[in-house]
Amino acid sequence: MNIRKLIVFAGLSVSSFAASIAQGATELTLWHAMGGRNGEVVEILVDRFNQSQDEYRLTAVNKGGYEDTMTAGIAAFRARKAPHIIQVFDAGAATVINAKGAVYPVQDLLEDNGIAFDSNDYIPGVRHFYADSAGKMIGMPFNSSTPLLYFNKEALAKAGVTPPKTWEEFEQAAPKLKAAGYLALAQSHSPWIFSENFHSRHNLPMATGNNGYDSTDVKILYNNDALKMHWGKVKEWMDDGYYGYYGRAWGDNQDAFTKGQVAMWLGSSGSFGNLQKTADFEFGTTYLPYWSSLIEEPKSTFIGGAALFSFTGHDADEYKGIAEFYKFLTQAETQLLWHKETGYVAITNDAYSLAKESGYYQEAPDAEVGMLQLSLAGGEWTKGYRLGYYVQIRESLYKNYEKILSGQTSVDDAFNSIERESNKLLSRFNDTYN
Repeated sequence: MNIRKLIVFAGLSVSSFAASIAQGATELTLWHAMGGRNGEVVEILVDRFNQSQDEYRLTAVNKGGYEDTMTAGIAAFRARKAPHIIQVFDAGAATVINAKGAVYPVQDLLEDNGIAFDSNDYIPGVRHFYADSAGKMIGMPFNSSTPLLYFNKEALAKAGVTPPKTWEEFEQAAPKLKAAGYLALAQSHSPWIFSENFHSRHNLPMATGNNGYDSTDVKILYNNDALKMHWGKVKEWMDDGYYGYYGRAWGDNQDAFTKGQVAMWLGSSGSFGNLQKTADFEFGTTYLPYWSSLIEEPKSTFIGGAALFSFTGHDADEYKGIAEFYKFLTQAETQLLWHKETGYVAITNDAYSLAKESGYYQEAPDAEVGMLQLSLAGGEWTKGYRLGYYVQIRESLYKNYEKILSGQTSVDDAFNSIERESNKLLSRFNDTYN
């Protein structure tokens, strides 16, 4: 047999051997919403899990965007064809968690399958967000991110200013940036950054019922003096030429930064990897600014992104495989790969330690800022929220914020509308799920 034939034969033999393993393995499916590079990294993780053992074979399926994936998952569960694992985004988590009997809590799933679980192994900023009011983790945090301030180093140097720690400092820097030829600030996802995380950073409640963790019979608390003051300031900044709004699309506001039109941009820690590829200037990151007039010692921020949930109704052996995948996913080496390749934070303390020991943050110190912010001291109102129909509530926020910025309505009227519309949605959710 010549070498060429030997290589072909060997290849066929390996393929046949792998196929025979796959035929005997328990099949598992993961529905997710990660596209582009992040979707490629999901495939890498799944491949590595499959190669790490031969009892289970996991297949990842992209089901579109966040809402598409959640809608498909709910429909599949009702048809008793649910995937074993599904990615659900932060705003949709309450819908899945409050559907009684639909979800197998990840903490129970792991412990029932002999895998030790301790929520203290997870970094402070992520351990509570997908937990119930008693602290039991229901969903496994997956692509977790937090809002950061990105800044163009050249622009700030030209204006002679430093990255602002507070919004009061921003107000001092903004005129100088304007004089240097820059719009001072833009941001993406105002409901996440200038609503939810505004409350976490300033340790303010955003809903009754322990931010919705204790009950579905709750009211929104966005119509408060602190948030209205902030949005009054945002409107002033826009009128003075310090703030730019480029629409709801995440990329439109980010593009204004990468094109050098805007000196600073509020985005996600998960945007770090993409910005490294798209920005042709040196940039840095720092914490989300806060109002020193509201709080002396600002708190940590909420995570954004999504978690992995497991529906009920599968076989015991399938749950064993799901538990093994979660064990693989939370290993320090797996989390470090995910952190470095995507920019999402590593969710465990061991992974964070490994990132530091490996020298990653010496190579890319700005990649650590999100981890540091999520590791800040928490407060009474920093663990997260659990509010039904929150996807629709975010739509109300977007709509009314745009009316403020365009001058169609006053700040007071906008927040009266947000309160009315949000509470109507929360009431309907409570009636539906009880």
